[in-house]
Amino acid sequence: MASDSRLKPGELEGYRKALLFLRARLQGDLDQMTEQALHRGGEGGNGNLSTMPMHLADLGTDNYEQEFTLGLIENEQETLGEISEALARLDGGTYGICGGCGKPIAKARLQALPYTRYCIECARAHEGPSA
Repeated sequence: MASDSRLKPGELEGYRKALLFLRARLQGDLDQMTEQALHRGGEGGNGNLSTMPMHLADLGTDNYEQEFTLGLIENEQETLGEISEALARLDGGTYGICGGCGKPIAKARLQALPYTRYCIECARAHEGPSA
């Protein structure tokens, strides 16, 4: 039964392609969000005259949007790190093996989250009782 749960070379290559595609897409998203975050503060907004101070509500909205974007950037960077670790596991021959219990990770889970390092049971245990 354990041999049935091992990933075949063709399946591993499919996961590698999925991970590389996801990494490229996230990197593009990350580059775009970073570009937006950098230019948001530098252009001054619509019709902002140099003698007129910025309205406090506009300043608050700009700060909120920048913090929100920075949070998204941080999440994307974490996911990119997880993808890199998954690619390293592929190269090291441990891809698809749970980092918690050492059992094979279900293929359905790998298809949904190809960068996951835990089976569903161990992932739930890591998340804690709130899940």
